[in-house]
Amino acid sequence: YQFTMKVIIESPYRFNVERNTLYAQKALLDSLNRNESPLAFHLFYTQVLNDLDEKERFQGIMASFQWHKVADLLAVYTDYGVSYGMKLAINLAKKNKLKIEERAIL
Repeated sequence: YQFTMKVIIESPYRFNVERNTLYAQKALLDSLNRNESPLAFHLFYTQVLNDLDEKERFQGIMASFQWHKVADLLAVYTDYGVSYGMKLAINLAKKNKLKIEERAIL
């Protein structure tokens, strides 16, 4: 396999966790099928941080933003809209001149 880019996956998570977890998994698969090397921090960090605790949620968001420094692309999956957390990531990506690509898969 020739992986072309390090990609941060953004998709909704909060408020409909079951549906959004399945959607994020589909987004990861879509990215892998594009020969990208994706990370979906909202799936990973919520396994050890409580997304309903604002302090822990903020901790996860801020930790994920460190990856903007080394990523090649922010892939924003928008079939279920753009959440507040996604907007924060998009704004940071714009500030850091990280390439942003909007995607739909449903």
